[in-house]
Amino acid sequence: MSGSSRRDFIRATAATAAAAGLSRQAVSEEQDIESKRDIRYALKLGMIQEGDTLLDKFRIAREAGFDGVELDSPGMAPVQEVRDACSTTGIVIPGVVGSFHWKDQLAHPEALIRERGEKALAQAMQDCRAVGGKTVLLVPAVVGPEVSYDEAWERSTAAIRRALPMAQELGVSIAIENVWNNFLLSPLEAARYVDQFESPNVGWYFDVGNIVAYGWPSQWARILGPRILRLDVKEYSREKLNNEGRWAGFGVSIGEGDCQWKETMAALDEVGYTGWASAEVGGGDAARLSEIAQRMKRVLNS
Repeated sequence: MSGSSRRDFIRATAATAAAAGLSRQAVSEEQDIESKRDIRYALKLGMIQEGDTLLDKFRIAREAGFDGVELDSPGMAPVQEVRDACSTTGIVIPGVVGSFHWKDQLAHPEALIRERGEKALAQAMQDCRAVGGKTVLLVPAVVGPEVSYDEAWERSTAAIRRALPMAQELGVSIAIENVWNNFLLSPLEAARYVDQFESPNVGWYFDVGNIVAYGWPSQWARILGPRILRLDVKEYSREKLNNEGRWAGFGVSIGEGDCQWKETMAALDEVGYTGWASAEVGGGDAARLSEIAQRMKRVLNS
Protein backbone atom coordinates (compact mmCIF):
# COMPACT_ATOMS: atom_id res chain seq x y z
CA MET A 1 0.00 0.00 0.00
CA SER A 2 1.42 3.39 -0.89
CA GLY A 3 0.86 6.87 -2.22
CA SER A 4 -2.76 7.94 -2.25
CA SER A 5 -3.91 4.41 -1.35
CA ARG A 6 -1.79 4.44 1.81
CA ARG A 7 -2.90 7.95 2.78
CA ASP A 8 -6.54 7.05 2.15
CA PHE A 9 -6.13 3.95 4.32
CA ILE A 10 -4.60 5.92 7.18
CA ARG A 11 -7.38 8.50 7.03
CA ALA A 12 -10.06 5.81 6.88
CA THR A 13 -8.69 3.87 9.82
CA ALA A 14 -8.31 7.07 11.81
CA ALA A 15 -12.01 7.71 11.33
CA THR A 16 -12.82 4.14 12.31
CA ALA A 17 -10.69 4.43 15.44
CA ALA A 18 -12.44 7.61 16.48
CA ALA A 19 -15.87 6.12 15.86
CA ALA A 20 -15.00 3.03 17.87
CA GLY A 21 -13.96 5.11 20.87
CA LEU A 22 -10.64 3.34 21.39
CA SER A 23 -9.55 3.06 25.01
CA ARG A 24 -6.45 5.10 25.68
CA GLN A 25 -6.71 4.53 29.40
CA ALA A 26 -6.12 0.79 29.01
CA VAL A 27 -2.96 1.47 27.07
CA SER A 28 -1.71 4.26 29.33
CA GLU A 29 -1.68 1.82 32.24
CA GLU A 30 1.16 -0.04 30.50
CA GLN A 31 3.64 2.78 30.01
CA ASP A 32 6.54 0.68 31.32
CA ILE A 33 6.45 -2.30 28.97
CA GLU A 34 9.45 -4.60 29.28
CA SER A 35 11.44 -4.72 26.06
CA LYS A 36 12.03 -8.37 25.16
CA ARG A 37 13.31 -7.88 21.62
CA ASP A 38 15.70 -5.73 19.61
CA ILE A 39 12.93 -3.82 17.85
CA ARG A 40 12.90 -0.13 16.95
CA TYR A 41 9.62 1.68 16.49
CA ALA A 42 8.63 3.88 13.55
CA LEU A 43 5.51 5.29 11.94
CA LYS A 44 4.49 6.75 8.60
CA LEU A 45 4.84 10.53 8.30
CA GLY A 46 1.20 10.89 7.24
CA MET A 47 0.07 9.59 10.63
CA ILE A 48 1.45 12.68 12.41
CA GLN A 49 -1.47 15.06 12.14
CA GLU A 50 -0.14 17.84 14.35
CA GLY A 51 2.79 20.18 13.79
CA ASP A 52 3.29 22.87 11.17
CA THR A 53 6.78 21.85 10.09
CA LEU A 54 8.69 18.63 9.58
CA LEU A 55 10.71 19.46 12.69
CA ASP A 56 7.50 19.85 14.69
CA LYS A 57 6.21 16.51 13.45
CA PHE A 58 9.46 14.71 14.25
CA ARG A 59 9.44 16.16 17.77
CA ILE A 60 5.88 14.95 18.29
CA ALA A 61 6.80 11.47 17.05
CA ARG A 62 9.83 11.32 19.31
CA GLU A 63 7.90 12.44 22.37
CA ALA A 64 5.20 9.88 21.59
CA GLY A 65 7.76 7.08 21.85
CA PHE A 66 8.89 6.51 18.27
CA ASP A 67 12.48 6.12 17.11
CA GLY A 68 11.90 6.68 13.40
CA VAL A 69 9.65 8.07 10.69
CA GLU A 70 9.17 6.67 7.20
CA LEU A 71 8.75 9.17 4.36
CA ASP A 72 7.04 8.88 0.99
CA SER A 73 9.21 9.20 -2.11
CA PRO A 74 9.26 10.68 -4.68
CA GLY A 75 7.75 13.82 -3.21
CA MET A 76 9.35 13.95 0.23
CA ALA A 77 10.54 17.14 1.93
CA PRO A 78 13.89 18.64 0.89
CA VAL A 79 16.79 16.44 1.94
CA GLN A 80 18.49 19.09 4.08
CA GLU A 81 15.25 19.81 5.94
CA VAL A 82 14.91 16.10 6.71
CA ARG A 83 18.52 15.85 7.86
CA ASP A 84 18.21 18.91 10.09
CA ALA A 85 14.99 17.63 11.66
CA CYS A 86 16.61 14.27 12.33
CA SER A 87 19.70 15.86 13.83
CA THR A 88 17.64 18.05 16.15
CA THR A 89 15.21 15.39 17.35
CA GLY A 90 17.15 12.14 17.16
CA ILE A 91 14.55 10.67 14.81
CA VAL A 92 15.95 8.18 12.28
CA ILE A 93 14.66 7.56 8.76
CA PRO A 94 14.70 3.76 8.43
CA GLY A 95 13.50 3.91 4.85
CA VAL A 96 11.06 5.40 2.38
CA VAL A 97 7.75 4.21 0.97
CA GLY A 98 7.26 4.29 -2.78
CA SER A 99 4.65 6.90 -3.65
CA PHE A 100 4.30 5.78 -7.24
CA HIS A 101 3.71 2.06 -7.58
CA TRP A 102 -0.08 2.02 -7.68
CA LYS A 103 -0.21 4.63 -10.44
CA ASP A 104 3.01 4.03 -12.37
CA GLN A 105 3.05 0.27 -12.02
CA LEU A 106 6.18 -1.65 -12.95
CA ALA A 107 4.06 -4.28 -14.70
CA HIS A 108 1.62 -1.93 -16.45
CA PRO A 109 0.68 -2.85 -20.05
CA GLU A 110 1.95 0.52 -21.33
CA ALA A 111 5.72 0.79 -21.64
CA LEU A 112 5.68 4.54 -20.93
CA ILE A 113 3.99 4.00 -17.58
CA ARG A 114 6.42 1.22 -16.68
CA GLU A 115 9.29 3.57 -17.54
CA ARG A 116 7.86 6.26 -15.25
CA GLY A 117 7.64 3.68 -12.48
CA GLU A 118 11.26 2.69 -12.90
CA LYS A 119 12.39 6.31 -12.82
CA ALA A 120 10.35 6.87 -9.67
CA LEU A 121 11.92 3.81 -8.05
CA ALA A 122 15.37 5.18 -8.87
CA GLN A 123 14.44 8.52 -7.29
CA ALA A 124 13.10 6.78 -4.20
CA MET A 125 16.37 4.87 -3.80
CA GLN A 126 18.39 8.06 -4.14
CA ASP A 127 16.17 9.88 -1.64
CA CYS A 128 16.43 6.97 0.76
CA ARG A 129 20.22 7.03 0.70
CA ALA A 130 20.30 10.83 1.01
CA VAL A 131 18.40 10.79 4.32
CA GLY A 132 20.16 7.76 5.77
CA GLY A 133 17.51 5.14 5.02
CA LYS A 134 18.13 1.53 4.11
CA THR A 135 14.92 0.26 2.50
CA VAL A 136 12.51 1.32 -0.23
CA LEU A 137 9.07 -0.22 0.20
CA LEU A 138 7.82 -1.43 -3.19
CA VAL A 139 4.59 -2.93 -4.48
CA PRO A 140 6.07 -4.70 -7.52
CA ALA A 141 2.90 -5.30 -9.55
CA VAL A 142 -0.88 -5.34 -9.51
CA VAL A 143 -2.64 -8.27 -11.17
CA GLY A 144 -5.99 -7.59 -12.81
CA PRO A 145 -7.92 -7.81 -16.08
CA GLU A 146 -5.20 -5.92 -17.97
CA VAL A 147 -2.17 -7.54 -16.29
CA SER A 148 -2.00 -11.32 -16.03
CA TYR A 149 -0.17 -13.07 -13.23
CA ASP A 150 2.69 -14.21 -15.43
CA GLU A 151 3.04 -10.74 -16.97
CA ALA A 152 3.16 -9.22 -13.49
CA TRP A 153 5.94 -11.60 -12.52
CA GLU A 154 7.99 -11.16 -15.68
CA ARG A 155 7.70 -7.38 -16.01
CA SER A 156 8.27 -6.59 -12.34
CA THR A 157 11.20 -8.99 -12.18
CA ALA A 158 12.82 -7.30 -15.17
CA ALA A 159 12.29 -3.85 -13.66
CA ILE A 160 13.82 -4.81 -10.32
CA ARG A 161 16.79 -6.42 -12.06
CA ARG A 162 17.40 -3.13 -13.86
CA ALA A 163 17.19 -1.27 -10.54
CA LEU A 164 19.55 -3.59 -8.66
CA PRO A 165 22.89 -2.06 -9.74
CA MET A 166 21.78 1.31 -8.35
CA ALA A 167 20.48 -0.29 -5.15
CA GLN A 168 23.81 -2.03 -4.65
CA GLU A 169 25.79 1.14 -5.37
CA LEU A 170 23.68 3.18 -2.94
CA GLY A 171 23.58 0.51 -0.25
CA VAL A 172 19.79 0.37 -0.07
CA SER A 173 17.43 -2.58 -0.37
CA ILE A 174 14.19 -2.97 -2.29
CA ALA A 175 11.63 -4.35 0.16
CA ILE A 176 8.63 -6.06 -1.45
CA GLU A 177 5.45 -5.59 0.58
CA ASN A 178 2.55 -8.03 0.79
CA VAL A 179 -0.54 -6.01 -0.09
CA TRP A 180 -3.92 -6.69 -1.65
CA ASN A 181 -2.60 -6.55 -5.20
CA ASN A 182 -3.62 -10.09 -6.26
CA PHE A 183 0.06 -11.03 -6.56
CA LEU A 184 2.47 -13.18 -4.51
CA LEU A 185 -0.38 -14.66 -2.53
CA SER A 186 1.53 -17.38 -0.67
CA PRO A 187 4.72 -17.26 1.41
CA LEU A 188 6.32 -19.97 -0.71
CA GLU A 189 5.77 -17.90 -3.83
CA ALA A 190 6.94 -14.73 -2.08
CA ALA A 191 10.16 -16.47 -1.03
CA ARG A 192 10.74 -17.71 -4.57
CA TYR A 193 10.19 -14.22 -5.96
CA VAL A 194 12.83 -12.72 -3.67
CA ASP A 195 15.29 -15.59 -4.14
CA GLN A 196 15.35 -15.28 -7.93
CA PHE A 197 17.35 -12.05 -7.61
CA GLU A 198 20.12 -13.72 -5.60
CA SER A 199 20.86 -10.38 -3.97
CA PRO A 200 20.91 -9.07 -0.39
CA ASN A 201 19.47 -5.86 -1.83
CA VAL A 202 16.05 -7.43 -2.40
CA GLY A 203 13.95 -8.61 0.52
CA TRP A 204 10.51 -8.53 2.07
CA TYR A 205 8.53 -5.84 3.85
CA PHE A 206 6.33 -8.00 6.08
CA ASP A 207 2.92 -6.39 6.69
CA VAL A 208 1.41 -8.48 9.47
CA GLY A 209 -2.15 -7.17 9.28
CA ASN A 210 -2.46 -7.44 5.51
CA ILE A 211 -1.93 -11.20 5.63
CA VAL A 212 -4.75 -12.06 8.02
CA ALA A 213 -7.51 -11.86 5.38
CA TYR A 214 -5.97 -14.81 3.52
CA GLY A 215 -3.33 -16.40 5.74
CA TRP A 216 -1.54 -16.66 9.07
CA PRO A 217 1.32 -14.27 9.85
CA SER A 218 3.35 -16.79 11.84
CA GLN A 219 3.44 -19.14 8.85
CA TRP A 220 4.61 -16.36 6.55
CA ALA A 221 7.27 -15.31 9.05
CA ARG A 222 8.77 -18.79 9.31
CA ILE A 223 8.82 -19.32 5.55
CA LEU A 224 10.15 -15.88 4.62
CA GLY A 225 12.71 -16.04 7.43
CA PRO A 226 15.83 -13.93 6.81
CA ARG A 227 14.26 -12.37 3.72
CA ILE A 228 12.24 -10.13 6.06
CA LEU A 229 13.81 -6.67 6.16
CA ARG A 230 11.07 -4.66 7.86
CA LEU A 231 7.72 -5.04 9.65
CA ASP A 232 4.54 -3.05 9.06
CA VAL A 233 2.25 -3.14 12.09
CA LYS A 234 -1.50 -2.93 11.84
CA GLU A 235 -4.37 -5.09 13.09
CA TYR A 236 -7.09 -7.08 11.32
CA SER A 237 -10.31 -8.75 12.46
CA ARG A 238 -11.69 -11.82 10.71
CA GLU A 239 -14.99 -11.28 12.52
CA LYS A 240 -15.36 -7.85 10.95
CA LEU A 241 -14.26 -9.29 7.61
CA ASN A 242 -17.02 -11.88 7.74
CA ASN A 243 -19.73 -9.58 9.09
CA GLU A 244 -18.96 -6.20 7.53
CA GLY A 245 -16.69 -6.74 4.55
CA ARG A 246 -13.03 -6.98 3.71
CA TRP A 247 -11.90 -3.44 4.43
CA ALA A 248 -13.85 -3.34 7.69
CA GLY A 249 -11.38 -5.88 9.05
CA PHE A 250 -8.90 -3.07 9.68
CA GLY A 251 -11.33 -1.35 12.04
CA VAL A 252 -9.77 -2.66 15.24
CA SER A 253 -6.92 -1.43 17.41
CA ILE A 254 -3.51 -3.06 17.42
CA GLY A 255 -3.73 -6.07 19.71
CA GLU A 256 -7.51 -6.47 19.45
CA GLY A 257 -7.82 -8.49 16.24
CA ASP A 258 -6.57 -11.76 14.79
CA CYS A 259 -2.89 -11.14 14.08
CA GLN A 260 -1.97 -13.63 16.84
CA TRP A 261 0.92 -11.46 17.94
CA LYS A 262 2.38 -13.89 20.46
CA GLU A 263 2.61 -16.65 17.84
CA THR A 264 3.81 -14.21 15.18
CA MET A 265 6.57 -12.81 17.37
CA ALA A 266 7.65 -16.32 18.38
CA ALA A 267 8.02 -17.13 14.68
CA LEU A 268 10.02 -13.95 14.10
CA ASP A 269 12.24 -14.91 17.04
CA GLU A 270 12.85 -18.29 15.43
CA VAL A 271 14.08 -16.70 12.21
CA GLY A 272 16.19 -14.13 14.08
CA TYR A 273 14.36 -10.96 13.12
CA THR A 274 15.58 -7.72 14.68
CA GLY A 275 15.19 -4.17 13.46
CA TRP A 276 12.42 -1.79 12.54
CA ALA A 277 8.67 -2.10 12.95
CA SER A 278 6.52 0.68 11.48
CA ALA A 279 2.95 1.51 12.42
CA GLU A 280 0.51 1.92 9.55
CA VAL A 281 -2.80 2.78 11.16
CA GLY A 282 -4.99 5.83 11.55
CA GLY A 283 -2.88 8.56 13.12
CA GLY A 284 -3.83 11.75 14.90
CA ASP A 285 -2.59 14.05 17.64
CA ALA A 286 0.21 13.45 20.12
CA ALA A 287 -2.02 11.49 22.49
CA ARG A 288 -3.18 9.19 19.69
CA LEU A 289 0.40 8.58 18.55
CA SER A 290 1.47 7.77 22.10
CA GLU A 291 -1.37 5.25 22.29
CA ILE A 292 -0.22 3.63 19.04
CA ALA A 293 3.37 3.39 20.29
CA GLN A 294 2.23 1.72 23.49
CA ARG A 295 0.04 -0.75 21.62
CA MET A 296 2.94 -1.61 19.32
CA LYS A 297 5.30 -2.17 22.22
CA ARG A 298 2.77 -4.37 23.97
CA VAL A 299 2.18 -6.72 21.02
CA LEU A 300 5.77 -6.76 19.76
CA ASN A 301 6.98 -7.78 23.21
CA SER A 302 4.29 -10.41 23.75
